[in-house]
Amino acid sequence: MKLVSVIVPVYNVEKYIAQTIRSVLNQTYSNFELIVVDDESPDKSAEICRQFQDPRIRIIHQKNRGLAGARNAGIRHAKGDYLAFLDGDDLWLPEKLEKHVQHLKASPHVGVSFSRSQFIDSDGNSLGIYQMPKLKDIRPDHLLCRNPIGNGSAPVIRREVFEAIRFQKNLHGTIEDFYFDESFRQSEDIECWFRIAMQTSWQIEGIPDSLTLYRVNGEGLSANILKQLDSWEKLIEKHRTEFPELVKRWENPARAYQLRYLSRRAVRLKDGTMAVKLVNRALLTHWQILLSEPRRTILTAGAAYLLRYFPSSLYSRLESLALRTTGFLQKAKILREQLRFSSALNNSAY
Repeated sequence: MKLVSVIVPVYNVEKYIAQTIRSVLNQTYSNFELIVVDDESPDKSAEICRQFQDPRIRIIHQKNRGLAGARNAGIRHAKGDYLAFLDGDDLWLPEKLEKHVQHLKASPHVGVSFSRSQFIDSDGNSLGIYQMPKLKDIRPDHLLCRNPIGNGSAPVIRREVFEAIRFQKNLHGTIEDFYFDESFRQSEDIECWFRIAMQTSWQIEGIPDSLTLYRVNGEGLSANILKQLDSWEKLIEKHRTEFPELVKRWENPARAYQLRYLSRRAVRLKDGTMAVKLVNRALLTHWQILLSEPRRTILTAGAAYLLRYFPSSLYSRLESLALRTTGFLQKAKILREQLRFSSALNNSAY
C-alpha cells in the first residue's frame, strides 16, 4: 500500500480544525501520515491539534510564512509516495484517499488526481451545489482560464511531480527546496498547478466523485475578492516572462474568466454592486466568453444584476429555486459520470 502524506496548514482555524482532522482520521484508506503545519497560528488551533493521540499525526511549528510556506514545510517533511493537501477549514469524505489512490494506481500517466467539491457554509451545512470542473484532457490554458482543480483541498499528487517543479532559494536565512511560490499569499494553488502543466509531462485528471467539502466563509469578503484579483494579475505578470507565447494568446480570455469567477463569488457573498462591476469588466475584457460559455456567463450576469437591483426578498426566492435546480442537475451528472468512470477503472485493472 502506498503511503499518503496528508498536509494540513493551520492558521486561525480553531473553530474548524478538530472536524478537519477527524475527516482525515476517518478515511477508509488507512496508510497515511498526517502532517499538521502550525504556521504560527495566534489562536488555539495548535492546542486543539495536540489533543489528538493518533500516532500517524505529526505537528510542525514554524514562523508564519503563509499558506504556500506551510505547504512547502509539509512537503519537506513528507515521507509519502503521494501528497495530499487539506486546508484547515475544509473536510474530506471518508472515501477520498482510497479513490484517489485507486485512480493513480490505474493511471500511471496521471500525476495529479483531483475530485469535485461540494460547497458548505461556515457551519458545515451543504449549500447543495458543487464545483463541476473539466476532468480530462486538461491543458495549460484550461488552468490559466478556469482552474479545473478548483481548490487546494481537492488534489492528491505524486511525489515525483513536486520533484519535477522543485526550485531552491534562500528566503529565510538558508537555502531550501520550494514547490509552491511563497511570494503569493493568494492564487498560490493555480500558480503551482500551472507550472506543473507547463514544466512536466504529467497529466492532470479528475474523478467524477464529489469528495471534498469546500467551506465558503463570508468574512472580509469584498476586500478578499480584490486581493485575489491582484494576486491573479501577479501570476500573469510572472509567467508573461517565462511563457510569453501562451500568456500573450490567453491573457485577455483568462482575465475575463477570472473576473466572471470573482463576480460569482461576490454573488455568493451578497455583494451585488461588486458582482455587477466584475461581470461588466469581464465582458468588456473579452466579450467572446458569451460565445464560448454562454450559459454560465448569462447566469452569472443575471444573478449579479438581480442581486443588485431586485428586492432582497424576491432575490432570495429566485436564488433558492436556482440553487435547488442547479444542485439537482449537478447530482444527476455526477451519478452518470461515476458509473462510466467506475466501469473504465475496473476495465483498466484487468
